Amino acid sequence: MSKKSIAKLVSLALTICILIIVSLSTSSTTKDYALLKDNTIETSEEVNLTTEAQVSSVASIVPQNAFSPKLGKSFNGFKEQLGFKESQNDYFRVNSLGYLGKYQFGRSTLELIGIKDVNHFLNTPELQEKAFIANAERNKWVLRRDIKRFVGKNINGVKITESGILAAAHLAGPGGVKKYLRSFGSNGFEDAFGTSIRNYMKRFQGYDTSRIKPNKKAKAAIKA
Repeated sequence: MSKKSIAKLVSLALTICILIIVSLSTSSTTKDYALLKDNTIETSEEVNLTTEAQVSSVASIVPQNAFSPKLGKSFNGFKEQLGFKESQNDYFRVNSLGYLGKYQFGRSTLELIGIKDVNHFLNTPELQEKAFIANAERNKWVLRRDIKRFVGKNINGVKITESGILAAAHLAGPGGVKKYLRSFGSNGFEDAFGTSIRNYMKRFQGYDTSRIKPNKKAKAAIKA
């Protein structure tokens, strides 16, 4: 075989080798890219799942009965905003002065509406809701003449409404509200945290409290 033929064969062999190497390299790169792409997708899904779990976890600790402006001026809006103001709607809260539950009742007020077991009260949301209604009914009976006389008038720059009166009675008791109204605001009241009757009159004015019926003997109880 001539030197020329041998050179051609060597050249052909080198060309074939180069093509094989290039082919293998391309295949490996494609495979590596495919693996990288799959791993990226899996990582993304894991992040998404983690994010969803975090969102779910946060949602689970938000109070389900938190006050919502969507309730508007309805009775539920009145009740839930008052609960939110008192305790952020925490049924199990006891403040530094010993006031209890979602609506921060004092022990003497609970006794007036028939509740003597404060531990049972604190651990029974249904009883707390009934206590709120019973106390409002009793206060409305005590203040029935003052509601008729003062609703629609302005005292200390605040328009007097029935819901404002009932909210203020929850804060200061019906006797304190009577003194405030009959003195046209000169005989005021502030609780230990500086919240006044005027503040509650303004904050809770204009809600629909028509479902609260005056009841001198209102009591709170739940069936065993």
